[in-house]
Order: sequence, then structure tokens, then C-alpha cells
Amino acid sequence: MSVIPRARDRADAPARSGALPGAGFRSPTPVSRVLRLCLHALLAGLLALAAGRAVADSAPRAGWVVGVCALLAAVYAAGVLVPAVGRSTRASALWLASLAAVWAALLVVSPDGLWIAFPLYFLELHLLRRPWGIAAVAVTACAAIGGFLAHSGAVTPGAFLGPLLGGAVAVATVLGYQALYRESERRRELIEELITTRAELAVAERGAGILAERERLAREIHDTLAQGLSSIQLLLRAAERTLPPDAPAAEHIARAREAAQENLAEARRFVRALTPPDLEHGSLAGALERLCSGAPGPRVRFSVSGTPRVLPTPYEVGLLRIAQSALANVVRHAGAGRAEITLTFMDASVTLDVVDDGRGFDPSSASPAASDGGGFGLPAMRARAETLGGLFTVESAPGQGTAVAVTLPLPVEAP
Repeated sequence: MSVIPRARDRADAPARSGALPGAGFRSPTPVSRVLRLCLHALLAGLLALAAGRAVADSAPRAGWVVGVCALLAAVYAAGVLVPAVGRSTRASALWLASLAAVWAALLVVSPDGLWIAFPLYFLELHLLRRPWGIAAVAVTACAAIGGFLAHSGAVTPGAFLGPLLGGAVAVATVLGYQALYRESERRRELIEELITTRAELAVAERGAGILAERERLAREIHDTLAQGLSSIQLLLRAAERTLPPDAPAAEHIARAREAAQENLAEARRFVRALTPPDLEHGSLAGALERLCSGAPGPRVRFSVSGTPRVLPTPYEVGLLRIAQSALANVVRHAGAGRAEITLTFMDASVTLDVVDDGRGFDPSSASPAASDGGGFGLPAMRARAETLGGLFTVESAPGQGTAVAVTLPLPVEAP
């Protein structure tokens, strides 16, 4: 277990995400594991180099060099293995301070301690916030330069360029990795958002498909089966009137008319059962009023004119869907402050008007939306109205708002 991945579990991890990736992820990536192993191997190799050279050269302080290298390795291993170092900012700072103190002692007894500055750069940039990390790198570089000058006794450009260039490369590497890490996180979040959105769209499409099929079945039953049974009932009633009451066929015709009437009532129950959820618990006027009260954006008012009457289910579904689509266009495209939906009942027709005071458009050249995510565009609204035998009109001009109207002829009720 390494301190590197645990360090990112803290709240300030994005600011300190250094050159060692994999911290704070669900599981370490192969790249992060390789980089951590490289850091461990680099520090171990440099410590072994410093101790080996001191022993090989029979340096006066060879024993001290070996002892300090062993102590530095022990302190480093403790920070890697102790969980608190990776979970606490204070523990991480204390660990880095301990490493720096032991490293300073190594600088005193061996000039080869200079090279330990390079792995320290990455640890400081990774575990500390960016300003503190850069400041720690600068202090470490100055300490490395001072240790080298103290041992060599000569001032050379290399004494300055090596630690300074190493620190600059470490900072550039860490900053570059942070940018890549943030970009990777943004892409990961975007992919997760796209997956979630696709799942939501699939659910919405299934729901829309179910509603569309229910509406289609209701319309087919109303336009074919129900109308046919109604016609049969009318014909049987007419035949019944032309026969004398005591005619042998009169009783059979009466029974046939009653059967047709019962089946017509059953067909109408099927149509009502296929009604969309918005119309299940109330009338069309109630559904439109709820639609207006829940609309976001502009203030929408609903009103009813004339004497309300029961409409065929396909009419109610069609008018509700057209109102939903028109209001969606108002909210998304019109930039309106007010809108009004009016349902008008007349003797032979019913009319739905949706009027807004928005920016308007030129109906002859463009429509505000061919289609949108919440409803239908103008062509679809027109097609729905014409399918029901109605008339669909749009009146608008740039800067003068928009008025959408659909008029459906009321069917003649059977006597």
C-alpha cells in the first residue's frame, strides 16, 4: 500500500494531484502503479548509490552515510505504509518534514545526498497544495545547491543548474499531469453523464412509445369499431321503426340493437381505458389547467369559453398533445412573458388557442422548432389536427408574438 494513492482521498486532492496518478480512483491503474514503483525504485537506488560510493571510496564518514541512508529509507517506508500519512494533511506535512530533516543530515555527511532532491520534488508537489508544493521545491533546490557547494568548495554553473533544472522539470511534469488528470476527469464525467442521459432517453422513448400506441389504439377503436357499432345501432333502430310491433322480426331486431348498444358501450370503455395519464383523473379542461399551472418560464393563463361538453377521447388526446407542444415551443423558443390557452366550445366545433407575447417568427419561412424534446413541432401539430379532421392555423410575425389555433368539428351525437 502506497501513500501516493491515499493522499488524494483528501478534499483538496484536485489541487495537489501530482505526477503520480491513481490516487483517489476506484482502483489504481497500471500506469499509476508503475509510476509509484518507479518513485520507490528511484529513491532506493539513489540511497544505495550514496551508501555504496561512501563505502567503496572509504570515505571518512562512510559509517554515518550508510546509517543516515538507512534512516532515510526507514522514514520513507513508514510514510508509505502508515495509512494516516495519506489521509491527513498534517501527517503528510510531518512526514515530509521528517524526510527533509534526515535528508539535510545526509547532505552534511555526503555530497551524493544532492540526488535525493529529485524524488523529494515529486513528493512535495504531490502531497502539498500547489503554492506550498512549489515553495517546498524551491527550498529543496536551494538546500541541494548549498550542500553541493559546501562539499565541493567551488562555485560552478553546474552546481546551480542541476537542482534548479530538476525542480523546473518536476514542476512542469506535475502541472502537465494535473492538466491531463483534470481533462480525464471531465471526460469521465461527460461519459457517465452521456450514459445516464442515454438511459433516461431510452426510458422516455419507451414511455412515449407506449403512450403513442395507446393513443393509436384508442383512435382506431373510436374511428372504426365504435363508429361501426354506432352506425349498426342507428340502422337497426330505423329498421325497428319501419316494422309493426307484432312482426316476427321485430324482436330479433330489438335484441340485435341492444347487443350493438352494449358492444358500443364496451368499445367506449376500452377507449377510456387507453386514455393518457393526464386525462385519466379529470376532463380535458382540468388537464389543460394543470398544464398551465405547472409550466415553467412565462405566466400562463387558462380559460374556457362556451358550454363544456364531453369530447371523444381522440379529440381530448389530440388537443392536449397540441397544447403541450405549443406551450413547450413558447417556453423554449418564444422568450415570452405571458401566454394564454383558451378552450372554446361551440355548437358544431371545439377550438384550442395558444397565444403568447414572445418574439414571434415568420411562419412562411421558418418555424420556431421542427421538433423539440418535450413535444412536437408545427408540422406534427398540423398533422395531428388534420388526422382528426380539424383545421390548424398559425399567426405570427417577428416581434409580435404567436397565435396557434386548432379547430375540430364535433361529431354528431347519436339519438
